[in-house]
Amino acid sequence: MRPLAYVTAAVLALCYSGLVSAAPPPPPIPQAIFAPEAQIWYDNLPNSNLGDLLALNISVPGLSIGTICQVTTGESEINAAASITALALSPTFDLRKTYFLIAGIAGVNPKQATLGGVALARYAVQVALQHEFDAREMPEDFATGYVWYDTKGPYQYPTILYGTEVMEVNEALRGAAFDYAVQAKLADNEEAVAYRARYEPAGTDYAAAMKEPSVVKCDTATSDVYYSGTLLSEAFENVTRVWTNGTGVYCMTAQEDNATLEVLVRMAIRGIVDFARVLVMRTGSNFDRPPPNVTAYEHLLVLQQNGFPIAIDNIFRAGVEIVKGILADWDRVFDKGIKPTNYIGDIFGSLGGEPDFGPGSRTDGREGNT
Repeated sequence: MRPLAYVTAAVLALCYSGLVSAAPPPPPIPQAIFAPEAQIWYDNLPNSNLGDLLALNISVPGLSIGTICQVTTGESEINAAASITALALSPTFDLRKTYFLIAGIAGVNPKQATLGGVALARYAVQVALQHEFDAREMPEDFATGYVWYDTKGPYQYPTILYGTEVMEVNEALRGAAFDYAVQAKLADNEEAVAYRARYEPAGTDYAAAMKEPSVVKCDTATSDVYYSGTLLSEAFENVTRVWTNGTGVYCMTAQEDNATLEVLVRMAIRGIVDFARVLVMRTGSNFDRPPPNVTAYEHLLVLQQNGFPIAIDNIFRAGVEIVKGILADWDRVFDKGIKPTNYIGDIFGSLGGEPDFGPGSRTDGREGNT
């Protein structure tokens, strides 16, 4: 068996997974977050010689209503967690050697990438897990209305932790996936080019915004609130930097990643999945903050950025190169797995080892429970 899974933005999981039965290996079975992210795999995978995702449909009780085989998790943290839990606990699958590619669209930081750009993450940060004041009621000396738990002001490291604040995945696996993904010819369109040009007056800070789509290494922020604007985005840049001890680079905004990863951590503790086989990939659908001389309201709700179609397209274009690479090198590399060169897991150290962010392991470096 060559297990492989994709999870989409509310999670596209394409799950090329071993069935528990002794049947021959099935064609890839995807899991996705919402319909367009799933559809891009359905439409294009048959032409890649990797199989037809619709050739085999396996219904799993508890998954989000809709495209089950392509595991469509549903959007937002609650839907993602419920769907991936249902998938992982289904007796239908043996997921111990499955590679999970969490792949979906996202908001994009114009300092790091652009519309249609592809990011492979090392960290996922649950940035909204904080106290929040309405900006109109926050103290005058606060730069943001977000204050971390058990602190008295912004950007003081929280002392009350839930365990899902920061997730870190396998850096060596990300490097291998990056080498495959950069081979993709990424989609672009004239409308996105025109919107990128609006960022030129901002100078070098937004140089990445004006480039054509490419594959980069930077990290994701998770929030159920679909936020937009310079002040919020800069606040969450700071959250990402501080919560990862200066290592994380805020790049893409999404709703599901930490929820999906938390489920996979818990399942890894029980030996149901291998957390070292998890990848997080996001594509830029819209900028997280406006260009100069455009209000946050106009940017989010009035103007057309036209990044959505190319972001959807590039999920497949970059993702399929990763899939091809894993399958082609299965016997030589991926069957036995790629050993992490970094800490992997949550902020508590639940999978063992010492987190390179936060206050340190809560399990003294041993595998524990979340």
